Amino acid sequence: MRTLSMTFILATLLWGCSNQTPDPTGEPLTDAGIRDAGVPEEPLPSGPPVDTEPPNVPEFSPAFPGQTRAPAIKTKTAFQVTEIASGFKNPWAIAFLPDQRMLVTEKATGSLYIVTPQGAKSPAVAGLPPVDIRGQGGLLDVEIGPDYAQSGLIYWTYYEPRQGGNGLAVARAKLVDGAQPRVEGLQVIFRMMPTLESTLHAGGRLVFTPDNKLFVTLGERSILEGRVQARDVKSHFGKVVRINPDGSVPQDNPFVNTPGAKPEIWSVGHRNILAAALDSQKRLWIADMGPRGGDELNLPESGKDYGWPTIGYGEEYNGNPIHQSPQGEGMEQPVYYWDPVIAPSGMTIYTGDLFPEWRNNVFIGGLASQALVRLMMRNDRVVGEERLLTELKARVREVVQGPEGALYLLTDAADGKLLKLTPR
Repeated sequence: MRTLSMTFILATLLWGCSNQTPDPTGEPLTDAGIRDAGVPEEPLPSGPPVDTEPPNVPEFSPAFPGQTRAPAIKTKTAFQVTEIASGFKNPWAIAFLPDQRMLVTEKATGSLYIVTPQGAKSPAVAGLPPVDIRGQGGLLDVEIGPDYAQSGLIYWTYYEPRQGGNGLAVARAKLVDGAQPRVEGLQVIFRMMPTLESTLHAGGRLVFTPDNKLFVTLGERSILEGRVQARDVKSHFGKVVRINPDGSVPQDNPFVNTPGAKPEIWSVGHRNILAAALDSQKRLWIADMGPRGGDELNLPESGKDYGWPTIGYGEEYNGNPIHQSPQGEGMEQPVYYWDPVIAPSGMTIYTGDLFPEWRNNVFIGGLASQALVRLMMRNDRVVGEERLLTELKARVREVVQGPEGALYLLTDAADGKLLKLTPR
């Protein structure tokens, strides 16, 4: 057990690199930063980081201690990985139905399937709209509506083919179950604008909130014409947007009264967000794809600017510089960044009972890193990092927590797999 003086020192150090006030009662804090007097606080990890490769941009230093290369940690609970199903062509997302069957999207074909817990796969769900499957396009995220038990509505994101190019769209429809499942009553409730001819960086994660709002994460389309719009509130590119389930705009969105601004915008200055989840305080966390270096973990707040492409911690893939500095006035710093990158896609913040040591830890699928990345959190800072499942040598596209507390993963491959991670 720590002494009182050590607790005070560590709390003071963490407060110095956080915008939060330490708990005035002196009671221990959980990983999510909320008071929990019944849970003893464990010592913070120490030692070398997971990643020992040299950074791509060594001249950029972190803005505060612990912003990158947190100490390596190791899961103590023995676990096993079970293959539930295979044969998916570049699967992208998982959503659980109330009966514990899963909706699984196939990026490369634009197909949606219903999969049982035992791995039986339905025929492709009929009635979905046309999808542009080129490049990073295709059918992406899927979620069931908050009122699914009454409405049967499901929501999904996809690259929508349009005159003059394409753009991310969000659609919803009623799922009609049966031997040949289908959707009916299709509505497109959001369209990324402007339309641009690009097969890259449209984002695509969906996150519902308890107050019946829907976050949609967007990219800046990669090409220069789109990149320069990432901080421009007149464009959806490089934004997190927040809408109602019918596509209408919440009147407390930050730019509703800004002339010319897209009223759906929640935050600006992002590159390509493929990972997003709510924490136990129902706040949105995202992981943003960097270029060569500069993947970011962020807690995007209403109306704030996260700086891309003006600031960041990476460089162009050819080694040319992008940013003069990783910091800038009026622009937010990431909670954590990676250089070299992990290529984040898919995120969950663990709340289950099967793995008590993982509670409130952030899990992110790693594509380039071919790992399930685990982050231990204290007071909204990363204090430890682990790379799990590296022995699979697989690109991890998606990670979600199942209703029983297991983790479910998708591997990104022509023969993609649906995996389940449980204690041994």
